[in-house]
Amino acid sequence: MRARLLILASAIAMLGWGTVLPYQYAYAANTRGWGSLAAAAASSLFSVGALLAAPVGGRLADRVSPVAVAVGAKLVAAVGAAGLIVAGSPATFLLGMFVFGVGITAANPAQTVLVLRWVGGGESRRRVFAWQFTGQALGMAVGAFVAGYVVDLDRANGMWPAFATAAAGFVASALLILTAGRGAPASATDELGAEAASEASGKVATATALRLIWASPALRWTALVTVTLALGFYAQFESGLPAYALTVLSVEETVIGLAAAVNCVVIIALQMVVVRLTANRGAPTLLMGVAGIWTVSWVLLAFASHTPGLAAALFVTTFGVFAVGETMYAPVLNPLTASLAPQGMVGTTLGIFTALQTGFSAVGPLVAGVVLGAGLGGIFVGLHVAVSVLALFAAWRLRRSLHGRTATAPAAVPVDAALAA
Repeated sequence: MRARLLILASAIAMLGWGTVLPYQYAYAANTRGWGSLAAAAASSLFSVGALLAAPVGGRLADRVSPVAVAVGAKLVAAVGAAGLIVAGSPATFLLGMFVFGVGITAANPAQTVLVLRWVGGGESRRRVFAWQFTGQALGMAVGAFVAGYVVDLDRANGMWPAFATAAAGFVASALLILTAGRGAPASATDELGAEAASEASGKVATATALRLIWASPALRWTALVTVTLALGFYAQFESGLPAYALTVLSVEETVIGLAAAVNCVVIIALQMVVVRLTANRGAPTLLMGVAGIWTVSWVLLAFASHTPGLAAALFVTTFGVFAVGETMYAPVLNPLTASLAPQGMVGTTLGIFTALQTGFSAVGPLVAGVVLGAGLGGIFVGLHVAVSVLALFAAWRLRRSLHGRTATAPAAVPVDAALAA
């Protein structure tokens, strides 16, 4: 029951975010007249907020109740979304996006820890993570669809219903997690070594946590996979790809919302099918598949720039192809990272990896703004093809690193022993 409430909480939160995401770039750049750099900076500050919040949220999830961390963070996200309603200048809009990023991302490590504590068994966890991602995609799809009817980019207040929906969604999500946490045990024992996690993590400084993570070759390659896959798609989902569509492909703004909706619908349609088909495949192999699929997606975008008559259709299709990779990415990356975490540091490790992902993702919108602003659409696509190929190489090296390794070896490293090394 608790896992179902977590899935529902994720879906409702993303429903509100889905009404905002496809249109925030055009709203800031065109509707409010703040320009493309301000719109790109909004996405970057969202990621900067996430960068600062993720390690804190992960560490708190190890030291105090993950339920309290998740609930508090979602309420912060609601405040950030509500603040966008009253934002009347680029500075206040950027501040609202920053707070929004803090709240959304601080909740993620805590929610992952809750799944690990409340759901037993690796295969069951993979299914729950898959359902959670499917719920998020469903919420995003519904939000993007509804936004097409309530958002008016011709009026300065045309995004207010979307911002209000986002705030309400995160409040409802916080209440669902609070309900799920009632009666839950204060601590849990699982194969990841979550028992006594709070005591262990309280003794370990952030610098020591980074040293422990860096000492593991598998975690180093996982970090590179995390960063490159983030740069290969997620860093550009909110602003870079919409900017490419508007400036290079010259498609209508509504095509961007349609593409985001198609992305979500493909995830919903294929997620559980892919989980069943890949049940016996290792996480590194699946991540190699993700990198390969995203490489193909960028090649399709390059082709779209040379076929103006098909540009809109190819842009929407590419978002569907990206989604196929996402169905393999979401269910395996967090469980893989958690399984490799040092003992008692699951939340801390997840928080650090989320910070890595979002920190590098913050560079994405700025790169898009500079490169696309200079009219270098070909270079923009070429950079992301190269990044996706690097992700493929890193996943391959991760698979080699894990070859012959026992499943419990990473979690068996005691914190005190690692400190003495």
